[in-house]
Amino acid sequence: KWVPAAGPEWRPRRSLWRRECCAGRPQVPILCYHQIRDWTGRDSRSAKDDIVPIATFRAQIKMLADSGYHTILPDQLYAYLTTGAKLPAKPLMLTFDDTDLDQFTIARPELAKYGFKGVYFVMTVSLGRPHYMSKEQVKQLSDEGNQIGSHTWDHHRVTKYTEQDWVTQVDKSTKTLEDLTGKKLNYFAYPYGLWNPAAFPELRKRGFVAAFSLSEKRDQNDPLFTIRRMIASGYWGPNALYKNMVLSF
Repeated sequence: KWVPAAGPEWRPRRSLWRRECCAGRPQVPILCYHQIRDWTGRDSRSAKDDIVPIATFRAQIKMLADSGYHTILPDQLYAYLTTGAKLPAKPLMLTFDDTDLDQFTIARPELAKYGFKGVYFVMTVSLGRPHYMSKEQVKQLSDEGNQIGSHTWDHHRVTKYTEQDWVTQVDKSTKTLEDLTGKKLNYFAYPYGLWNPAAFPELRKRGFVAAFSLSEKRDQNDPLFTIRRMIASGYWGPNALYKNMVLSF
């Protein structure tokens, strides 16, 4: 089970506060999607975990709605984890990484059908490229009440960053998205879900208040910067997704 927070100078006291206020709260299921399209003969067995066929995706989302889940956005999660703010019944977060076009053409209308909102972690190098979203589509997602977050410029691993990488991968891409949406970016998703503790102060000083990983165990001192997500596998029908959510969260 997981949770999150940060603060360098006053670390001992604040670290204790983070653990106490976050660790005791029931965790919220957070799903991560990448590509939503039908499999092809070129897709490897392992790749199919990250590629959810269209009918499977629709069945998964319908199951979540029929089961009474309500989507929340990162600001709500942050307030819940840090202050105990109330969440709707059966809260759930749906996140989408890498800016694939099918997240706009397929996921967006499917979520809207049930009144769901999503969190889209954008890799800015991809904007406007074939099979990826355009700047206009990302802005539309934001304008419609979805959350836009940072997923770096071109998906390099944070664990290998130099000082210049923070400028290229994070500072410039963050400015691009803030200029595009007209909103401040507060949330970050690690490429490949990989992080190290050296990343936390770098993200914090850039104004991020939380960051999302994948299946790696959260950092007990900085849980807000290691919020765990579960990949919704392309192999899972609605029943398998539900069972894995219950087991994981």
